[in-house]
Amino acid sequence: MMRNLRFYVLSSILLCLLVAPAAAQKRPVTIDDYFDLKDVGSPRISPDGEWVAYTVRTTDLKKDKSETAIWMMPYGGGEAIRMTAKGNSASQPRWSPDGKYLSFLASRGEKAKTQVWTLNRMGGEAQQLTEVKEGVGSHEWSPDGKRLLLSIRDPEDKDGDDEEDGEDSDDEGGDDGEDEDGNGGSDKDKPKPWVIDRLQFKRDYAGYLDRRRSHYYVFEVESKELRQITSGDYDDGGGAWSPDGKLVAFVSNRTEEPDGNSNSDIWIVAADNTDKGKTLKRITDNPGSDGSPSWSPDGEWIAYNTTLEPDIIWYATGHLAVAPVEGGEPRILTRELDRNCYNPTFAPDGSGLYCQLEDSAEWHLARFDPQTGAMSRPVEGPHELGSLHINRQGRMAMIISKPALPGEVFLHDAEGTRQLTQANAELLDKLQLSEPRNVTFNSADGTEIEGFVYPPIGFDETLRYPTLLRIHGGPVAQYDFGFSFESQLFAAHGYLVVQCNPRGSSGYGQDFSYAIWRDWGNKDFQDVMAAVDYAIEQGWADPERLGVGGWSYGGILTNYVITQTDRFEAAITGASEVLYISNYGHDHYQLQWEKELGLPWEDREAWERISPFNKVTEITTPTLIMGGEKDWNVPILNSEQLYQALKRLGRTTQLVVYPGQHHGIRLPTFVKDRWQRYLDWYDKYVKGE
Repeated sequence: MMRNLRFYVLSSILLCLLVAPAAAQKRPVTIDDYFDLKDVGSPRISPDGEWVAYTVRTTDLKKDKSETAIWMMPYGGGEAIRMTAKGNSASQPRWSPDGKYLSFLASRGEKAKTQVWTLNRMGGEAQQLTEVKEGVGSHEWSPDGKRLLLSIRDPEDKDGDDEEDGEDSDDEGGDDGEDEDGNGGSDKDKPKPWVIDRLQFKRDYAGYLDRRRSHYYVFEVESKELRQITSGDYDDGGGAWSPDGKLVAFVSNRTEEPDGNSNSDIWIVAADNTDKGKTLKRITDNPGSDGSPSWSPDGEWIAYNTTLEPDIIWYATGHLAVAPVEGGEPRILTRELDRNCYNPTFAPDGSGLYCQLEDSAEWHLARFDPQTGAMSRPVEGPHELGSLHINRQGRMAMIISKPALPGEVFLHDAEGTRQLTQANAELLDKLQLSEPRNVTFNSADGTEIEGFVYPPIGFDETLRYPTLLRIHGGPVAQYDFGFSFESQLFAAHGYLVVQCNPRGSSGYGQDFSYAIWRDWGNKDFQDVMAAVDYAIEQGWADPERLGVGGWSYGGILTNYVITQTDRFEAAITGASEVLYISNYGHDHYQLQWEKELGLPWEDREAWERISPFNKVTEITTPTLIMGGEKDWNVPILNSEQLYQALKRLGRTTQLVVYPGQHHGIRLPTFVKDRWQRYLDWYDKYVKGE
């Protein structure tokens, strides 16, 4: 009997030893893993510093939708608590100044408008606080907790404009009471024409633009009285209460023709004004964009982001500045730094000014002395950092992402920096991830370029692998040390993935970005090709099995690549442009086009010289072309033109258009479809499968 028991125990131990490694064995990434990832954002520390609220977005592939919930976790760590119910998305968590309530924005109920809701931190159901007919765009608590600053869009019948806008106007030709098929129908059910008189008349996701604007209102929490404090034919944003609650700073372009320039200034309005903001104080007068105002604790200064050279549009560096509230010259703190700084926030004692700093494929938390501009970097390193929040005790929360870590909430205080949330830990424990190599190399003219190489899972230094050059959008953006699902998916599928930050990218100073001004597809083309050559020289990439692709400007630069070389076996160009003249008046970049290339009827040569369409006969690479049906950022017109030309020339090509989608493909089933088409196209033409 004992012998049998001993045998059973030994057998069980041996079985556990054999099974345990298998159970712990990690697997490569699959497409479906994308929909199991949780997107963490918007951290907010409670006034007493004891709790951290944040959002978590999840995706249900079967229901084909995403949902965002608000969660809460003790500052010291512990169990995460879901604060909002399933079935309705919530956003923009905010603590009341006394820390008793957690407010948020949500629309609950069919066709309901977005309103402010509140939760008692001690428990209970959420209560709807506002009942704004037009819905609420944003909300911020006043310092005393008695009021809310609300952003609200003008009603459709503002100032009796319905008739002018074609809402209720009579048809002079008569109305026979029939719909387009000859059937009678209600006027309310009939579509009405858009009547347009703005210079900037359309915007992706928004559609055709009317004269309805977003303005600020003060909402009295106890009486629920709503009072408008800004108005006019201007959009207002970036609202921030002064420390004493008497004033509101906001951002607005109040030039004579706001659609004709990229100006925006910081303004101040009294929170108790009764003239709808006709009496304002202007804080900045820079011709470029000023935004993200942040009050100093003593109420004497406002920190903000500023662009000093608006004529070079998005290539200009975003600086950090402070301006005296009582008037006077602003102080530019980062003029010599030549790096983008975003979202300034004063320390509670006013001794420091914090911001997110973009620097060479990294994002840091930077601290500036508001008087001298002296800088330090309390949180730095190879990661991506965003969504900074500082509570009145000086405790900080932020979202940090790393190559093997999707964004999570991190905390920073006197004891250092630590990770708080573990939203994706369970999934990551199952996945075998590629470890990217941060590399630098020289382009054709000797310019140093930075990039990343993601080795395929099971990488062997002695072998060469099918390789994908993936190009980022922008062009003023960058690949960084944040988590990249796309790269992990390709690496899991046996590809070596090459990324680089060619000229035009951000993170390397204004001259680096400006290097492609009026010269797209030249120096940036040389830079991305140098990245491929580097991977080949290292013995990693198979020169006979190369693919290229990208989305937005990544697709545009892909078009330049395949019109200048036949080295690639396959290309995927998503949401790209090819014949730039056709975009004027059709996309939403008229001002930017005019700044960089000039008016098309005055400088047509500049438009035609850099249009990839004019070299379409040089394309021999099998090319998959993709885009969203309703994209007005980079309209599907471009993809259709490229497809039509390649098809007419007898090239190998395919066009995929996603119904109802804009510049970003958001519907989960379409997202999955796109990933699968990526793999299928590259497998067929790069791997030859």
